[in-house]
Amino acid sequence: MDNTRPFPASELKQRLHRACSALSDNGLDGILISVPESIYWLTGLDHWGFFAAHVLVLNRSGDMALCCRAMEKITVHNQVENAAFYGHQDHEELSDAVLGAVSDLGLKGGRVGIEKRSLFLTPRHAELIQDGDAHWVDASGIIDDLRQVKSALEMDYTRKAARAVDLGTLAAVDAVREGASDYEIAAAYHDRMIREGSEYPGFGPFIRPTTRLGEEHTTWRGEVFQNGDAVFLETCAAYRKYQAPMGRLAYIGNAPKGAETSAELAIDGMKAICAALKPGGKAGDAYSAWREVAASAGLHDYERHHCGYMVGIGFPPSWTGGSMVTSLFPNSDRILETGMVFHAHSWFTNTDVVDYFISNTVLLTENGAEILTGRTPETLIIC
Repeated sequence: MDNTRPFPASELKQRLHRACSALSDNGLDGILISVPESIYWLTGLDHWGFFAAHVLVLNRSGDMALCCRAMEKITVHNQVENAAFYGHQDHEELSDAVLGAVSDLGLKGGRVGIEKRSLFLTPRHAELIQDGDAHWVDASGIIDDLRQVKSALEMDYTRKAARAVDLGTLAAVDAVREGASDYEIAAAYHDRMIREGSEYPGFGPFIRPTTRLGEEHTTWRGEVFQNGDAVFLETCAAYRKYQAPMGRLAYIGNAPKGAETSAELAIDGMKAICAALKPGGKAGDAYSAWREVAASAGLHDYERHHCGYMVGIGFPPSWTGGSMVTSLFPNSDRILETGMVFHAHSWFTNTDVVDYFISNTVLLTENGAEILTGRTPETLIIC
């Protein structure tokens, strides 16, 4: 395979076939795809230009047209071989290019899906597009769901990302010491994970003291750690845009009484999650298993919104792989399949026990869950 291209033509062709079958199953003549992860999955387009809306028009015959800013023509020409290019100038409307492609692909007046959950298709774009001649249908999630089960190549990419995040996290842990700033720890992490082959991740990483532990999406900002502090590390690496997140908590110098018990609780929770991740099972079963571990420690009222979520292709601003979080939440009926990848959390913070948490990238195989981020200790870390 050409190393400059993330996917061989045969894999893209198989994905396109699946997408066309999904259109048929949903009674659609075509679909407008605006989630960057799905555009990449179908075409291999990898750049930062997704900050401005892109729309990939697909008809049931498998013809595709990519609509975006005209200035991206060279990038698209170099990277995309299976879609026609429809560029618009910055003073022109994206919708005009999209509706031109809709007409050229024989979708005018047809039943056409549009991803209303997409973060990147602004209301203005969506409204102008839907002024066009078609019967518009909310098709959010149709292509996203196809991406959830990973091919052998995608699993290999995920394993490469997992190795990089693991080694980067070990480097971050090595940098944790009294008097160190979170800038130093972030620098140590990025240096190692990039040298191990990682691209920029879709999100984070998050490095902060436990005084900000409840701020789930804030990161380093110049704080200096002292003896007895805890350092929260939720990190991620990416290979060919496949994300591998993980997390650990490290204490400096000494840990509070009971921290070792909390670490064992978090490990038991992770084991319970992984044991419940079985092909044919339900996503909600993993949460129930983790919740039972919490209750066994006396945390009968402790609930979280989930104990993990699916990951895969990820572009900023998220490593969750699209415009929504597909999680292991209470009572979820989503059926688990071999090839799914999760960021599994065993998270005990702001509870009646000492703070501790671990998280891992977990691949669901025919034989059950496989933790891909196992180099960094899950046991109590004291630096």
